[in-house]
Amino acid sequence: MADARALYQELILDHNKKPRNFGVLADANRKAEGHNPVCGDHISLSLHIADGRIENIAFQGQSCAICKASSSLMTSIVKGKTVDEAETLIREFRDMATGKLDTRNQQHHLGRLSVFAGVSELPSRVKCAILPWHTLHAAFESVENATTEK
Repeated sequence: MADARALYQELILDHNKKPRNFGVLADANRKAEGHNPVCGDHISLSLHIADGRIENIAFQGQSCAICKASSSLMTSIVKGKTVDEAETLIREFRDMATGKLDTRNQQHHLGRLSVFAGVSELPSRVKCAILPWHTLHAAFESVENATTEK
């Protein structure tokens, strides 16, 4: 368990200091804004989807380290995936973060995202971790604003 926590902390720090895919896409054909009113996290997500596949994705905004790391890792992992594959990841990540999916004993597609499993033990941080995923789903549905309060 100590190794998992150390890996989680290392991943959060790395993706917070050097976020991947940080910025705005000039050729985005889907966008969404995400807001977590509990802690003030706010992110903007821009995507370019072609033939049902995420060709490119970027995010920017002001957020805590957990939200930024989740955004960074999410954008890295969903880039190149189909929208359907990304929707599966959204559902599984949300279930893992809320304690409904046990990544050690249940099948899933999360791979290295499972390092976020420990967030389920920190109820005040769950919304920070899942905000990017809510925002991605909103972008797929052409909904301009997402919140962790729905």
